[in-house]
Amino acid sequence: MRNLVKIFKALSDPQRIRILKMLEIKALCVCEIADVLQLANSTVSKHLSILRDIDLILDKKEGKWVNYSLNLNNAEYKKRLRPLINAFLHDNPIIQDDSLKLKSIDRHEICKII
Repeated sequence: MRNLVKIFKALSDPQRIRILKMLEIKALCVCEIADVLQLANSTVSKHLSILRDIDLILDKKEGKWVNYSLNLNNAEYKKRLRPLINAFLHDNPIIQDDSLKLKSIDRHEICKII
């Protein structure tokens, strides 16, 4: 039961739901997510850490970036959550706005990698 409680706690934050909805579209780096959500990179990193800890997302280093994507190979009960998250909120104005922003962001311009 402890794992299920952790999952529901993680999904109780609107920013984390927005992140999952964005990752349905494509893999993203912290800078891209932060730009869409208008949050600090450190805040986005914390949200990503929580989602990664419950195995809903994966991270993969690719060159200068760490890309985050949905975990398509997780436990059965999590596989059942993903279709629910995917099925809802498509008509939500915030989710629609996030989707539009994703089409216009360029990680080469917004990410400041030293």
